[in-house]
Amino acid sequence: MADTLQQMMEHKLVAVIRGAEGEDVLSIARALHEGGVYMLEITADTPEVDGLIKKVKDEFGYQMIVGAGTVLDPETARAAIMAGADFIFSPTVNSETIRLTKRYGVVSIPGALTPTEILTAYEQGADLIKVFPAGTVGPSYMKDIHGPLPHIPLMPTGGVDLSNVREYFEKGAVAAGLGSALVNTKQPINAGTLKGITDRAQQFVEAIKDV
Repeated sequence: MADTLQQMMEHKLVAVIRGAEGEDVLSIARALHEGGVYMLEITADTPEVDGLIKKVKDEFGYQMIVGAGTVLDPETARAAIMAGADFIFSPTVNSETIRLTKRYGVVSIPGALTPTEILTAYEQGADLIKVFPAGTVGPSYMKDIHGPLPHIPLMPTGGVDLSNVREYFEKGAVAAGLGSALVNTKQPINAGTLKGITDRAQQFVEAIKDV
């Protein structure tokens, strides 16, 4: 788990894949990897999500950090971990999910917004705190939270795009979750859109270079 967490802090960018067709997930993962984004989250509401996590892990091994997102309960977390998930993303603070995730030695990233929620999640064992929805509060909120809580690693998700991603890191974020600004699953997945994903991944990587 420590190695995974360290790699997440080094790679910094997590692609959030929501609403993708199962047969497209592996192609999206390849496009992201080619563009220099080596972490992806597949949301738990994706059909056969556990099998998809396993497929991506089987192909990439340690070259891609793969997790499950929108995990609302410990049962869903355990199933994803058994499939090979490296981390568990949640939109809220669920203490049982955090405990289960940590019990299996997997990185726990619950979602929180207020200072109380953020501190509560961290005290319950979370490794990173997903500040969600980050777009509601903006990059300066990272600095505001770090004032009284400088020891808590923050990962903004929701509303992070090319125009603000660097500022989030400059204000204190250690990682960021990227949704439709990187992978827009409402578009048909074909050679053209996959190239677009690779190109955008490269742009995001360049945007936070040397931050």
